[in-house]
Amino acid sequence: MSDTPADERPAAHAQVAPERRNAAVVDLLGVLAYGQLIAFEHLADDARLAPTLLDKSALGGMAVAEYQHYERIARYLGSIGVDPVTAMEPFVEPLDAFHELTAPSDWLEGLVKAFVGDGIATDFYREVASYLDAEPHALVDEVLSDSGHATFAVDRVRAAIEADPSVAGRLALWARRLVGEALVQAQRVAVDREALTDLIVGGATASGGLAELGQMLARLTEAHTRRMAQLGLRA
Repeated sequence: MSDTPADERPAAHAQVAPERRNAAVVDLLGVLAYGQLIAFEHLADDARLAPTLLDKSALGGMAVAEYQHYERIARYLGSIGVDPVTAMEPFVEPLDAFHELTAPSDWLEGLVKAFVGDGIATDFYREVASYLDAEPHALVDEVLSDSGHATFAVDRVRAAIEADPSVAGRLALWARRLVGEALVQAQRVAVDREALTDLIVGGATASGGLAELGQMLARLTEAHTRRMAQLGLRA
């Protein structure tokens, strides 16, 4: 994220018409709501594959947290007169396609995917949310908060590498593929939804034009590099 607090950045709504800004809020919350549902499903699946009862219990708790995040978004959408299902529908195909292309082959790949692949998408959505008004911005920050999966993934992956250093190369290659697919998915979501494109471009223009867009990409790259280092993998 930028070092400049969101409430001190030039407001995107100075550049974007109110109706387009409202549509962008619905789009962003729609993609996040569906993303939380998918995260709930995948964590539940991971819990079934977990090697120990402790892991099963931890992942089960994380799955519950993701579903609660979905419910929080659904309630907010309902409060502004938007059907959550309608808001999610445009994002079912692109998100399902991403997850089909990045289906992990084992437990460790699943952990890396949740930490690295989903992490860069989370960073992108936080960047977009920085151009929103205070209430939806706070909601996005709330539902994208870590449910404990980051520490869990880092601990398990690093332990696996320590036990068998040969897995590090395979997982690093997997992580690089995930990042490429995640960036394509995030760009596709933004480009396919004109209101989101207007919000990003308008917000970036208010914050400094093309230079701000470049800084956003730099922040995403830096965050990815830090995640890889946390896992003990080369970016």
